[in-house]
Amino acid sequence: MSTAIINGHNNSTEDFTKHVFGGGPDNAEKVVEENKTCGKILTVLAWGLVVLTMPFSLFVCFKVVQEYERAVIFRLGRLLSGGAKGPGIFFILPCIDAYARVDLRTRTYDIPPQEVLTKDSVTVSVDAVVYYRVSNATVSIANVENAHHSTRLLAQTTLRNIMGQRPLHEILSERESISQHMKALLDEATDSWGINVERVEIKDVRLPVQLQRAMAAEAEAAREARAKVIAAEGEQKASRALREASEVIGDSPAALQLRYLQTLNTISAEKNSTIVFPLPIDMLTYFVKAKEAATAKANANSMYGNKE
Repeated sequence: MSTAIINGHNNSTEDFTKHVFGGGPDNAEKVVEENKTCGKILTVLAWGLVVLTMPFSLFVCFKVVQEYERAVIFRLGRLLSGGAKGPGIFFILPCIDAYARVDLRTRTYDIPPQEVLTKDSVTVSVDAVVYYRVSNATVSIANVENAHHSTRLLAQTTLRNIMGQRPLHEILSERESISQHMKALLDEATDSWGINVERVEIKDVRLPVQLQRAMAAEAEAAREARAKVIAAEGEQKASRALREASEVIGDSPAALQLRYLQTLNTISAEKNSTIVFPLPIDMLTYFVKAKEAATAKANANSMYGNKE
């Protein structure tokens, strides 16, 4: 079985070679040699053109790239050996060389808001920021048509996929871990494109208005419940303290007088023009009873006078 497959593969390869080169491997080698020969001839002609048009050809042959740029050179459609050129001056041959500038600076991509259905079936709108740069200029040109556009599309889809795998409470509370996970996925996928993802930040998570109101009402109810519990505990502790204070004052009558003097000292320290003198309840009771006795006596006298 394996021998048949290998033979079939060899036959298909030979058929492909015959179709492309019009013959077998020998003919293919001849075509490759002819291409190399043509390339050498064109290279010699290009050098001859440079020499004949000297010094005007120097304005065409010498190029400059900035410190943050690299130049990827193609000679007769093939990558020139030695990798990307720059920064500074580099040399190209007219008519047979073409080059592409690659910016190595960090770029910022603001991912537009993505409508995502979370794991617990809640629709949220999430946006993020991705910071990336080109780490290999040659790979970014040769392996992908548009490295920047591909990275941005991948960032959008990765953000939707990650958010769809998590419930709402994790999205709201674990933004840092989500950002790190997204950065790792993007960096792994874009490594073959010559792109290095430096940082990913989740900007905002927008909830539906109805859900915001429901969560706000729930939080407010929880806060009110905690406030009532705390107030009740405070009243309980205050009542116990007052009971203990009343017991101390009841055992020592002088403590009431000291408390009275302390209160007067506090009032006078605030520079108030009004001073309050508290009166004992027993003294007030005495005056009330005396007034009631005088009123009863006056009523009795008036009754006796009417009878007479």
